[in-house]
Amino acid sequence: MKKNRAFQKSGVFRALLLAALLAAVLLPLSACGGGYTETVIVYNWGDYIDQSVLRDFEREYGIHVIYEEFDTNESMYAKIKAGGTAYDVAIPSDYMIKRMIDEGGLVKIDMDNIPNYLHIEDRFKNLSYDPQNEYSVPFFWGTVGILFNKTMVDEPVDSWEILWDEKYAKEIFMLDSQRDSIGITLKLLGYSLNSDDADELEAAKAKLIEQRPLAQAYVGDEVKDKMIAGEGAIAVVWSGDALNMMLENEDLDFALPREGTNIWTDAMVIPTTSRNPEAAEKFINYMCETEIAARNCDYINYSTPHREVLAALPEELKEDIRFYPGENDLVMSEYFEDLSAMLPVYDRIWTEVKAVYE
Repeated sequence: MKKNRAFQKSGVFRALLLAALLAAVLLPLSACGGGYTETVIVYNWGDYIDQSVLRDFEREYGIHVIYEEFDTNESMYAKIKAGGTAYDVAIPSDYMIKRMIDEGGLVKIDMDNIPNYLHIEDRFKNLSYDPQNEYSVPFFWGTVGILFNKTMVDEPVDSWEILWDEKYAKEIFMLDSQRDSIGITLKLLGYSLNSDDADELEAAKAKLIEQRPLAQAYVGDEVKDKMIAGEGAIAVVWSGDALNMMLENEDLDFALPREGTNIWTDAMVIPTTSRNPEAAEKFINYMCETEIAARNCDYINYSTPHREVLAALPEELKEDIRFYPGENDLVMSEYFEDLSAMLPVYDRIWTEVKAVYE
């Protein structure tokens, strides 16, 4: 379990958690110890769920949960596409959901079986990747921004341009993610992070190659330990990870650049590989129960799309525009669009950028 919460939960939020724990204790235990007749196979990002809710689901529904993790949308897509494992529930991001819908890789969810969908805030419905809300149910959401160490950075942090400041040479961690790194560079240059314009993409490539000598490394989850330990001054990170790192090191702060950024939603879907879509829908509805969503939010610290859980959060957190920005705070920001037709171009650019020091 994660510890050292800086944001203390409100009385309402504690009540939600207590209700959830009591419910878990009172659940029938007949399914414990095996003997399950059904299984649901769940595929999710690493460290992106309170594992205790999986055990409680098993006890409540008598359905065994097999749980696997992935590290990128692309690796998730490739494994599901390859077959071999009959995943019942996956939790990809918006642009990948659109790609899977267009390729016929997802099953329509019977929303009559997801009554807890009513708890999802309206701003996370009818989005471009699933305009009719037929294939996905939001799990968490957030942005990409700049995490910085206040003892090393003494100037205002409000622009992606700081990643190109030679003063911070070898003190900068970039995301090892081609959509994110190319995307933020496009935003810095004043373009859409979904650009398919050859000249704009070449300009972003040149800008990233210019910045390569300043970056200490392109990293994934290892950035968390490095920034908490003070091994760098600046890092490009997802907002939920930023909050978790700030809880571990009070010298860290987080900023959303004025040029705009990527706003994303991760959502639960049912791949066509599913052999038990009924159990998948039970799992998705269960994850939207207020008490369960509250436990997950408390554990993960990413921004919740669940109306009741949001209402129960401490005022200082839900009014913090770094982690709960309003729509007016995100007018320069964009969701990623599915750019499948442009993937060869993005792949080439990313290979050329990363090859500078390889």
